[in-house]
Amino acid sequence: MSDQEQQKVWERQALEHLLLENLKEQRRARRWRTAVRAMTLVVFVGLATQLFDIDWGGQSKVGRHTALVDLQGEIAPDSKASADNIVASLKSAFENPHSVGVVLRVNSPGGSPVQAGIIHDEIKRLREKYPSKPMHVVVEEICASGGYYVAVAGEQIYVDKASLVGSIGVVMSGFGVKGLMDKLGVERRLITAGKNKALLDPFSKEDAQQKQFVQEMLNEVHQQFIDVVKKGRGERLKDRPEIFSGLVWNGARSIELGLVDAIGNVDSVARDVIKAPEVVDYTLKENLAERFAKRFGAALGDGVARVLLHSQLR
Repeated sequence: MSDQEQQKVWERQALEHLLLENLKEQRRARRWRTAVRAMTLVVFVGLATQLFDIDWGGQSKVGRHTALVDLQGEIAPDSKASADNIVASLKSAFENPHSVGVVLRVNSPGGSPVQAGIIHDEIKRLREKYPSKPMHVVVEEICASGGYYVAVAGEQIYVDKASLVGSIGVVMSGFGVKGLMDKLGVERRLITAGKNKALLDPFSKEDAQQKQFVQEMLNEVHQQFIDVVKKGRGERLKDRPEIFSGLVWNGARSIELGLVDAIGNVDSVARDVIKAPEVVDYTLKENLAERFAKRFGAALGDGVARVLLHSQLR
């Protein structure tokens, strides 16, 4: 082979090598672009799911499971443990055809008797509507006052031996500064239309009739609480007057008094009682968009208040 022919072969091989390397580089770049796009899509979908609380039908596709609803903290209209949030979560848990039982996990010192009553009544209604689905309550740290009012609506109540249970009572607190005002020479000027419109006004002298009226009202609410507990616990509740005195007991003692049924937690109840060890959380949660809106609203309100205050001080 002549030198000229060898030169042509070498040039052709070099050209083929360059073209092959270029093709490999293009393939590598294309794979990287595909990977980056896929990762971007995953991140976008994840953010969208968190921001707008998209379910994608996940719970409806889960097989046989135990539904979990969390009641955490004070029971109040604007809290996570509000009646609106807990009732919506319970409805979702009962309505799913794949949930074979419901567990309400309670960690609450109590709160609004109205909100607790709404949750209690809804649990009773759902238990009647879905009689084949057992509904149990699991207590974590504390289940007192309004928290226990809710708990007695369940079929069984399970606790840790160190949990705090009870506080079956009603409290209404306030203060009086009449003596301090007299010492400071401050005169209270109060005009009302209606004899009891200024009921238990902290800046006025305590009225015995008004105090008696409030006491009777608290006694009535307390009796309602007692009736609910007796109806919910039935013959399991021991006949001990101190149970309704407002005291609290640990989990072991509350079992002896019939306030609760046994030692247990979410996993043990799902596994051993409901016989569906897989647990799915149905608790209504605040998504990122809602949290951002609340924080933005709070920051905006604080800014406006500062501007107004600054303008008034100038």
